[in-house]
Amino acid sequence: MQVKVAVLPNLDKRGCPETVDNIGKLLKSLDIEAYLPEDICGSYYLHASEEELFKIADVIITVGGDGTIIRFSKVAAKYDKPIIGVNAGRLGFLANIEPSEIQLLSKLKTGEYTTEKRMLLDIKVCENGKEVGSFCAMNDAVITCGFMSRIIDVSAYVENDSINYRADGIIISTPTGSTAYSMSAGGPIVDPQVENMTVTPICSHSLTARPIILGGDRVVKLKAFSKKRADIFLSVDGRKSFTVKPYTEIYVTKSENSVKLIRLNDRSFYKTLSMKFREH
Repeated sequence: MQVKVAVLPNLDKRGCPETVDNIGKLLKSLDIEAYLPEDICGSYYLHASEEELFKIADVIITVGGDGTIIRFSKVAAKYDKPIIGVNAGRLGFLANIEPSEIQLLSKLKTGEYTTEKRMLLDIKVCENGKEVGSFCAMNDAVITCGFMSRIIDVSAYVENDSINYRADGIIISTPTGSTAYSMSAGGPIVDPQVENMTVTPICSHSLTARPIILGGDRVVKLKAFSKKRADIFLSVDGRKSFTVKPYTEIYVTKSENSVKLIRLNDRSFYKTLSMKFREH
């Protein structure tokens, strides 16, 4: 059966154009039909719009860092397409192969690979009972004062019971996101195969405030306000933002969609974690 692959690169990364070219050459030699977005040139590729690529392709390949994988994974999840990252950034937790290992992509033709399921979060923003925004997160949803470091009051409601924090903000993360901002804020590292949510306060003003791990079937409602009337923002995976008002209610739930990460080598989550810790 003819395998069709979409290659989605972040051309701002050093060496990315060369890696994309080498991938195209390899896929052509393997008789794998390869596509690039129509606004990117490539000698060994067919071209289509980004939206069409997710419909056409059997497999999505990203070339970039973890941010590139996160961006495209959420779209791939909607179309139930597996995705693999070729690393063009620093050592990441999500990219499975390095540019020097692209020969492993030959396994896409033979089917000699495994997929790892990763949980996503759905975030719904409501004002006065009306939905005014919805987002999807692979890493986290974060409420902060943005560029100003000011203490805010955040309440997280779980089954009508509230957990109240006075802090610089709060992070609701997936297991995938547990090694990102949440870890930097003192949150636990969670096995990515577990389906749960972690609530992590950012620089809490209380010595007793600690991260909490919730079951993946929970619904978390968030409300926030600032006594100093500072602007409060919701950011999702570090990209999208939404202004949070005192009457804004944010609902965080496990998404029905999930990401399928392709694994072509034996670089497990724990091996990557060990390598990452040795960096420091």
